[in-house]
Amino acid sequence: MTELYATVIFLLVLFLALGMSVWVGLALMGVAWVGMELFTARPAGDAMITVIWASSSSWTLTALPMFIWMGEILYRTRLSEDMFRGLAPWMRFLPGGLLHTNIAGCTLFAAVSGSSAATLTTVGKMSIPELRARGYPEHMIVGTLAGAATLGLMIPPSLTLIVYGVSINESITKLFMAGVLPGLVLAGLFGAYIVGWHFAAPSQRPAPEPAMPFRRMLAESRFLLPVLALVSVVIGSMFFGWATATEAAAVGVIGALLLAAAQRSLTWGTFSAALMGAVRTSAMIALILMGAAFLSLSMGFTGLPRALAAFIERQELSPITLIAALTAFYIVLGMFLDGISSVVLTIAIVEPMVRAAGIDLIWFGIFIVVVVEMAQVTPPIGFNLFVLQGMTRHEIGYISRVALPMVGLMLVMVVILVAFPGLATWLPEWVAARR
Repeated sequence: MTELYATVIFLLVLFLALGMSVWVGLALMGVAWVGMELFTARPAGDAMITVIWASSSSWTLTALPMFIWMGEILYRTRLSEDMFRGLAPWMRFLPGGLLHTNIAGCTLFAAVSGSSAATLTTVGKMSIPELRARGYPEHMIVGTLAGAATLGLMIPPSLTLIVYGVSINESITKLFMAGVLPGLVLAGLFGAYIVGWHFAAPSQRPAPEPAMPFRRMLAESRFLLPVLALVSVVIGSMFFGWATATEAAAVGVIGALLLAAAQRSLTWGTFSAALMGAVRTSAMIALILMGAAFLSLSMGFTGLPRALAAFIERQELSPITLIAALTAFYIVLGMFLDGISSVVLTIAIVEPMVRAAGIDLIWFGIFIVVVVEMAQVTPPIGFNLFVLQGMTRHEIGYISRVALPMVGLMLVMVVILVAFPGLATWLPEWVAARR
């Protein structure tokens, strides 16, 4: 009965705070403070200071601002224009044509960004004007870009995976390796959707691209070399065990600075804007993590996570049934919270349930990223929808409709992960075995 009373109090205070537009991190701290005052005899202030310091002084967490800074630097270079020039010659012959640059561009930039919004903005800047000029249908331009940009949450370095790993004290490098194959499979599903559109709607195809000599195609590909080199260094250093996630992030920042300098776009204004952008984003995520850590402590005193885990265990739910329920739960939650907030808000309760069901936590991290990706393109709080609205001037409702098939493909990806769990667990195990 105490657990039920605590649950009601926690939810009421949380929804009240969020409804008043209080920052998510402060809302979590407020809920935790109320819980400490009502259900424990421990001084709330001392507990908050201790847990916030412990959660924010993690060395693993250092990778977060570094990867954010790397993405911010690249966002302010000529990378987007160069990526389109390098990708376009190889995409034009595929069924669906240059629409595949949305998928390939997001996949590549996701591997050096870690942010869905940064991926969307960078690739959108290059692809939307070019695809419009060539006569591609607007619903395909906007829909495929909205979906493909979510790859920034899965393909390493993923900010969401860093937050998840810190929250459950799991290896960031293992989570990064786990995200590689599912990320490529999801990109393949998006590409297959474009191919399907090509054959299903021949009347909407634009005029074929003019022929290009093979030598010219190779010459244009040189513009991809900088970003491919950076991806290889960052991910390869973790893959071969040469660097931890934090060390790879530092290497990535240095590489991004060198790339910007080589492009002659590293001015003092660019450097300071990238640095301040990284500081703002990192501070926001850090505040959310601090609030989530304090809330986890507060709920631990009430016994709520243990009670919920015991309740799930008594129901004898199969792992598949539990995953289906959590999928529906996160889809609904994602309509009101961004991905990182959804993870840190729920992980204290969900983790014991998942452990009790015998679900691998590395696999679950990839699952949770896929369902959180849907939150980026589902109204009313889908962040990618607002970014696309600013870029295209379309209504949120229109963008949501054209992005709906991509949400369906993410649900298919959940089914694939359940049917083939080794897709997420094989590569981390293989890398660990080689070391």
